[in-house]
Amino acid sequence: MIPAEDLQCLKVIALQGGCKGPVFVSSQSMGEKLAISQQTASRRLKGLESQGLITRTIAADGQHITLSRAGEEELRKEYQDFCRIFSERGKGYILSGSVVSGIGEGKYYMSLEPYKQQFKTLLGFEPYPGTLNIRLTSSSLPVRKKIDALDWTRIKGFTTDGRTFGDAKCLPCRIGIIPCGIVMPGRTHYPEDIIEVIAPMALRRKLGVEDTDAVTVEVGND
Repeated sequence: MIPAEDLQCLKVIALQGGCKGPVFVSSQSMGEKLAISQQTASRRLKGLESQGLITRTIAADGQHITLSRAGEEELRKEYQDFCRIFSERGKGYILSGSVVSGIGEGKYYMSLEPYKQQFKTLLGFEPYPGTLNIRLTSSSLPVRKKIDALDWTRIKGFTTDGRTFGDAKCLPCRIGIIPCGIVMPGRTHYPEDIIEVIAPMALRRKLGVEDTDAVTVEVGND
């Protein structure tokens, strides 16, 4: 791995078109772009040439520089690293917390047929009538805020027997290898450190957990 200052120099040259062919570069202009002295910029360019990362043709007023295949490869490695950092696939988001008891509302709402059918269509499973309530650790709260910005699936509200049920939204997730979904009602009394998770089975029984037991939820790990 080459030093960061050399990588930055390669980036400046590439942004000027140095991957496609020779570009005119003066030590003064390079120094200005990198916020270093002209002399330091000149030494950087000589160093890149000696490493075989660029080729140079010296002129009276400057030089024409092209990135070599090795130079391009160094930038490509950096690009791939940033892709892994910002990719939505990769490792995804991890939410850690402990099981807490709810007040039974999840069981009621998950038993309503219009909700059940939407979850089955959108998540690929019919939810067990109930939710696993998890109180997030303090370190997971910033992650919770990040997943709020992800692409949640809308669960449409409906009216039946003269009563209106509001919209909700859902985000696919996993607990271990179990496919689940985080459900967020349009109106909820839960604080931000509580999430409700649905699954095709009773999660407490399947996981063998009780109140205060630790649980980890993975989002975006597909």
